[in-house]
Amino acid sequence: MTQKLLLVVGAGPGISLSTAKKFGREGFQVALISRRLEALQQYEEELLHLGIKAKGFVGDISGEDSLKSAIKSVLKTYGKIDVLLYNAAAGKPGKPTNLNAEDLINDFNISVVGALTTVKASLPYMENGAILMTGGGLALTPYADFASLSIGKAGIRSFANSLHQELSPKGIYVGTLTIKGFVQEGTYFSAENIANAFYRMYEEQKEAEIIFEEK
Repeated sequence: MTQKLLLVVGAGPGISLSTAKKFGREGFQVALISRRLEALQQYEEELLHLGIKAKGFVGDISGEDSLKSAIKSVLKTYGKIDVLLYNAAAGKPGKPTNLNAEDLINDFNISVVGALTTVKASLPYMENGAILMTGGGLALTPYADFASLSIGKAGIRSFANSLHQELSPKGIYVGTLTIKGFVQEGTYFSAENIANAFYRMYEEQKEAEIIFEEK
């Protein structure tokens, strides 16, 4: 049986790496996309040290051509994608009236447009797969000092839910994990706990959105 592949777009040391470890321990091989080669090499080494097959691919999520090229390289290497995790977001701090159009558009490109680019490039190579997206509580309760990020999180939530409606009849699960708290180790909102929640979403494939909050 061919080993399943998890593709992580927006690889970083927190949620992304912890989710890669969780899926890797469950038998997945892992592909990672980030714009920094040095960071990708560090993630590769850390995962390989745990016995998880992993490979990094350089791609700039804010640039459509760069992102498409990275995904093309992933597909050339593995030929398929079983689970996609989109964990990229950007938001320049500032109240709504302090934002300028260029900053808002750039942030939105990373938070939402990159997800669209990734999904469209990946779908032809997914069969009964799963698409997981990292949401945030700012989508539900916007915060003026982080207006751009709030807009981005609202956008990814809307995109993921509409995508779930479109793709679920075709056998593709789409789920958003809306994290209502700050990611911090040693708390309920640790990256490890979030990674476990993502894996449960993949296993159960029921709800379009899970609100991750401390009861």
